[in-house]
Amino acid sequence: MITIRRLTCFDASKIKKMIAYLGTSEAVKISPFGIIHDLLPLKYKFLQEAYILFENDEILGLITVAPISGNPYKINITKLIFKQNMYNVGKQLIEFIIARYGAKGAVSFIVTVDQSHDELLELFMQGCGFRQCSYENLWKLDNFTPNSPNKANFRHCQNSDAKYVARLYNSELKNLYKPSLERIKQEYREPLFGGMTNFYKNRYVLEEPERQRIIAYLSITTNDNFNFIIDMSLNDAYQISYDEIINFALSEISSRKTNYCAFIKHRQYTKNADNFEKYLHERNLNCIQTQCVLVKDFYKQIRQAESALQIFQFGEFSSN
Repeated sequence: MITIRRLTCFDASKIKKMIAYLGTSEAVKISPFGIIHDLLPLKYKFLQEAYILFENDEILGLITVAPISGNPYKINITKLIFKQNMYNVGKQLIEFIIARYGAKGAVSFIVTVDQSHDELLELFMQGCGFRQCSYENLWKLDNFTPNSPNKANFRHCQNSDAKYVARLYNSELKNLYKPSLERIKQEYREPLFGGMTNFYKNRYVLEEPERQRIIAYLSITTNDNFNFIIDMSLNDAYQISYDEIINFALSEISSRKTNYCAFIKHRQYTKNADNFEKYLHERNLNCIQTQCVLVKDFYKQIRQAESALQIFQFGEFSSN
């Protein structure tokens, strides 16, 4: 009999055995607060949650999800593991997550998949109804020396900046992607339980001196305190030096770590994506990863009145 349930500490040995069988070094963290966290309403969830599919006491697959910080109704699928060629197991796990969290109030599911994984892309898009929005690239900062020794005058981002940072980010999205990828101000607030998450992020803003208007946002994120991802949102109306921004970010990392690897995130769904990519090529940096951004929106059906109403919802026709 096939069963899907939450991952517990009692499954640790079986999970390690399955991962070893697959020949991967992926690690799955089991939170000691899992049972308590599972009982929380969706709006209060903040930790990653994991579920397993097993049959005849054998674990065949695992999926992990995490609510977007500040917006628990937007769910990020962070890991999907299943035994060789058992794509049906992956499909069942994805559909379970969509049904479970959709029933709790989730409205959007997001996953990034390496563009080289054709079968996995087909599973999400053809099998589970996700659609491809755009791409995110990682460029490695190997032996990067800024042309300018100057550093941009960033300051630490505060919760009071959240509204303006969200406005900046959304204004720089290409119109085609705004419905799926827009962010709310809560996503830029410091999370209440930030110390319990499995990543660490520093956030900064750059202001226009005269008007004190935020014209750039910078984040530096790490999951292992060795690999750091630099991400930025810029107002394309201002000529802000990429060299100065990267120089500032690297100086912030190097002030805490002597040995590290740094990467730049390039989001192709922003207005300045082409100019940024041109700069990265000019600096002879290497793109080491391209991921497809896949989104599935989950909408509850509108309850129809007793009268003969005709309701058009997302292109679908229904009547009583």
